[in-house]
Amino acid sequence: MKTFKTLCISIAVFCTCLFVSASANAQTIGYVNYKTVEQNYEYAKSAYKEIDTKYLELQQFLMDKEKQYKNIDSPINKKNFEDQVQKDFKAKNDEFTKLKLKRAQEVENNILQATKAVAADKKIDVVLDYRVIFTGGVDLSQDVINYLNSPKFKPAKQ
Repeated sequence: MKTFKTLCISIAVFCTCLFVSASANAQTIGYVNYKTVEQNYEYAKSAYKEIDTKYLELQQFLMDKEKQYKNIDSPINKKNFEDQVQKDFKAKNDEFTKLKLKRAQEVENNILQATKAVAADKKIDVVLDYRVIFTGGVDLSQDVINYLNSPKFKPAKQ
């Protein structure tokens, strides 16, 4: 029984030492508001503006084709016109979708790259989205925005 008590005390002392050691080496936590960074990142603004322009061009294409359709008399010509417009629209829409996905991926990759660089510079071990932090942590959002918009930021090649 005495050996059991000694063993339990030894385990308790060992666990306490581990806890104290882990507390001394605790990781520093930072957080980023992704939407704020995205809204203030100049490349993201231009990329989304480009996407909006392409979307408006797609809408204009449909409106122009609708006007042309109204001027067609024969049902056969209308059917042929519909088929051609459908093919053209699908091609344009696929191109638009690819552009949209590409630009969104570029923005996300750049923000991630910048966040890692800022975290390393500030000796932050873990960076989370601001919505999972209830209290504490270091807000890196403005630092990431500043880094992204600075001339020293070099985005990775896509």
